[in-house]
Amino acid sequence: MISAVPFVGRLPPLSRPGNHQPNSSPVQFAARPPRPRRRREAAVAMSRFWRPGSDKPTAAIVEDEEGGVVFLQSSAGSSSSSGFGYASLERQRQRLPVYKYRRAILYLVERHATTIIVGETGSGKSTQIPQYLKEAGWAEGGRLIGCTQPRRLAVQTVASRVAEEVGVRLGEEVGYTIRFEDQTNPGMTMIKFLTDGVLIREMMEDPLLTKYSVIMVDEAHERSISTDMLLGLLKKIQRRRPDLRLIISSATIEARSMSTFFNIRRKNSSLESADRLSNPEPAILSVEGKGYTVEIHYVEEPVSDYLLAAVNTVLLIHEKEPPGDILVFLTGQDDIDAATKLLNEEIQHRGRHYLDLLILPLYSGLPRGDQDLIFAPASKGKRKVVISTNIAETSLTLEGVVYVVDSGFSKQKCYNPVSDIESLVVAPISKASARQRAGRAGRVRPGKCFRLYTEEYHLNKMQSEGIPEMQRSNLVSCIIQLKALGIDNILGFDWPASPSPEAMIRALEVLYSLGILDEDAKLTVPLGLQVADIPLEPMISKMLLSANNFGCSDEILTIAAFLSVQSVWVSMRGVKKEFDEAKLRFAAAEGDHVTFLNIYKGFHQFGKSSQWCYKNFLNHQALKKVIDIREQLVRVVKREDLF
Repeated sequence: MISAVPFVGRLPPLSRPGNHQPNSSPVQFAARPPRPRRRREAAVAMSRFWRPGSDKPTAAIVEDEEGGVVFLQSSAGSSSSSGFGYASLERQRQRLPVYKYRRAILYLVERHATTIIVGETGSGKSTQIPQYLKEAGWAEGGRLIGCTQPRRLAVQTVASRVAEEVGVRLGEEVGYTIRFEDQTNPGMTMIKFLTDGVLIREMMEDPLLTKYSVIMVDEAHERSISTDMLLGLLKKIQRRRPDLRLIISSATIEARSMSTFFNIRRKNSSLESADRLSNPEPAILSVEGKGYTVEIHYVEEPVSDYLLAAVNTVLLIHEKEPPGDILVFLTGQDDIDAATKLLNEEIQHRGRHYLDLLILPLYSGLPRGDQDLIFAPASKGKRKVVISTNIAETSLTLEGVVYVVDSGFSKQKCYNPVSDIESLVVAPISKASARQRAGRAGRVRPGKCFRLYTEEYHLNKMQSEGIPEMQRSNLVSCIIQLKALGIDNILGFDWPASPSPEAMIRALEVLYSLGILDEDAKLTVPLGLQVADIPLEPMISKMLLSANNFGCSDEILTIAAFLSVQSVWVSMRGVKKEFDEAKLRFAAAEGDHVTFLNIYKGFHQFGKSSQWCYKNFLNHQALKKVIDIREQLVRVVKREDLF
């Protein structure tokens, strides 16, 4: 529940190292009175599970004006326990808002080929719906329930949580698969979490995904390039497999447009009998969140420096607000490191009252040990301040967060097909992202969101939805995957959001110049098929395949493994000189690729020691990952008889 209430506070402005002093006055927040929010009244009896093939629930189904399906149950039922996990975990599951919709969800999945679930942040849809499907029998007979996430970190954390709730070891009944890491057990795994890209690669071996009975595409609103491609492919698969059930889940997705996209009207008479098994028209279900009030505060005047404003706001919250963790949204690692440094300097300068602030960064390249600190509860008397990229917008649940500081910006991928340059640029977020960020507050009690932009900007200038990644990305990898799946008519492919013709033409030109496509835009044999089979960027795959001709396969395998991890360096605060000296010890005049070879050689010479990594500002976990990826790539090139 989100509302805006008045708030005014000020602190002396901070100076930012290497930057000008902001001209505006100290950060001031002011907002309009609370706006009442309409609630949908819905109740679903939980007397038993809705199992495939059984009678439908005795409920009336009505559609509200926003396109949500509301179940009105005539008689209350008793709750049914899943029987899995500890009693405390089961009580937590039953307190989640999605719990009362369990029977409704299972009913819609049974009756409709596609179910679109719009669940507010904190409703429990990501962790609970796969369990409901398993309990209802959708994983019987060796079938799999697949649940995709757009981010690898989200796959790992959600899978770990579900395994804990089910009461099994991760990798057994509940597992996950991300690129270069498979924590599943064939024949035992029933619920499988994976990234969108991994599921697309599985289609190369099993084009109709025959192992899966239900596939849940979670956080579909992020509209990554893999998500959009997956949605288009799943729509094609449904035409051939009417028994496959799809669940499209999101907190902010436009349900009507997604419903129109998946509204399959089969004209083939041979499929008419199969159509009777399920309704091809998608169902839409709206699931409420926990209902805690989130008060929205806007700045009175635009801020000249969102980073300094964010730091000021954190200190202001700590000074004036009751206990509760703070989540700050910034754009990237550089901003996060700068904000962390500023806050730690202010803490030391301001004295005892601020020493109970625990400043923690969060971004995708963070070492695993630092990631664990994010999710661990703060010690008594401490207030956590998590400074994050938009990785914390969805899926990742930070239970103690009560206050959110929204900078209004994020780093987004942008591609110029004319220059063939892809870059990350800082750009304003959309209203959908703003809602997601605000929803991170108030998970345990009423919260507050401090937006570092004006209400007038939010209402009149901010875009409703973000631009899909498909329309601002290099399409080389996307096209080669579609070609490998036998889809030659790329221009006729059914996209949820059509990519630009310029980007499509540029991608075809690049693949042709690499010898991966022939003059008819078909995959060449064997090079094109080999590149498609290697789970790397096409440029790196071609490099790997060409290395044998130059007698440097061993070195190129190492370089390709390094290029598959985000960063092997660990930047520490206050030791920039030592960090630069450590980099120089491995640096080579020939460039970063030879530097990677030097790091790899040193790591092996010193017995893969974590102490050696610490002394040289290297990420031990990342280097172990490099070795693991390299071993997998060795198996790939041996399979292709190239090593």
